[in-house]
Amino acid sequence: MFLPFHKYDKAMDAALMEWNKAISHTGLFQNIISDRDPKFTSALWKNLHNLFGTNLSFSTAYHPQTDGLEQIMIQNLEDMIRRFCAYGLESKDSDGFSHDWCTLIPALELQYKISTHSSTGKAQEILEKGWNPRLLYDNLKKT
Repeated sequence: MFLPFHKYDKAMDAALMEWNKAISHTGLFQNIISDRDPKFTSALWKNLHNLFGTNLSFSTAYHPQTDGLEQIMIQNLEDMIRRFCAYGLESKDSDGFSHDWCTLIPALELQYKISTHSSTGKAQEILEKGWNPRLLYDNLKKT
């Protein structure tokens, strides 16, 4: 799940973001692996996930497996943002610069989840739900 946190967000901001974006869409997670950002190691965050019954784990610094997976995901997300921005699909100010790339996150997440992944040969949505969601272009008629 792609959640756009700001470096100045507090633990409560992260908890509300998770509730509003993640839990309301997918339900409670059984396991979460997070980095050791102070907002994720706070007592509030730990107590919240204890209440939810979620196993909260933290990646270790310089751990090749988690560092590699994080870097690949971040690289993929940055590439998707660049591609969307290059085609002008985000809102721009009068000078042509976008200051609100976070609005792209839901569309980028959906595209990522319906794309076939090399490790499984299937889309994440198919593995999670058994089907891919219908999209706008699925309904467009050819002219």
